[in-house]
Amino acid sequence: MDAVRHWITQNDHEAGSRLPPERTLAATLNLSRPELRKALAVLENEGRINRYVGRGTFVINPPSTLISMTDLIDRTGPHDAMMARIALEPELAQLAALHATPQQISRAIALATEIRGAPTWDEYERLDHALHDLIAQSAGNVLLHELHKIMNAVRQVVVWRQLSLGVQGPPPDYHSFDEHDAIVTAIAKRDRAGAKSAMRTHLKSTINAMTAEV
Repeated sequence: MDAVRHWITQNDHEAGSRLPPERTLAATLNLSRPELRKALAVLENEGRINRYVGRGTFVINPPSTLISMTDLIDRTGPHDAMMARIALEPELAQLAALHATPQQISRAIALATEIRGAPTWDEYERLDHALHDLIAQSAGNVLLHELHKIMNAVRQVVVWRQLSLGVQGPPPDYHSFDEHDAIVTAIAKRDRAGAKSAMRTHLKSTINAMTAEV
């Protein structure tokens, strides 16, 4: 993320200016697309950029009460990140079961299906991020969604780098597939308790996978 931040500063990108497309910027900075996306997620949560689907990424003036995401990442371990997820995400899933729109539910079902076909771990991570963010957004609470975005940006760095996933994509029986389906199904049925329980089960499975790697 420091490379992206330095590049923006060195190239005099003022508030309102648009950054190059991800493919171009990744090549310019010699970063992979997943590395660039993680850096952009951190900068977005710092209030330095805004990303709009179909329009691009724009530089904005950071707020005076800027939270240093770099500092948060440096001070947060994988276990702490997962404990934060367990504290927040089951509640968000419960609220999503109450407030999600039909369009959001349809998108969640589609994402859960797409995740099963992810050919690489990078693609799995991108889709997994999109699904969890959609659930947080579907909770219908702007502040909780923003808190989730901060937490998600941190966990993308500190949790995913903890897992030794190998070079291939997820196997057909990867535990998260059925767990995602259970979460989305409960939300679609407006089953608040079921959605909360399914999310907790999913996150605990991730912790178990992390522990097995240690």
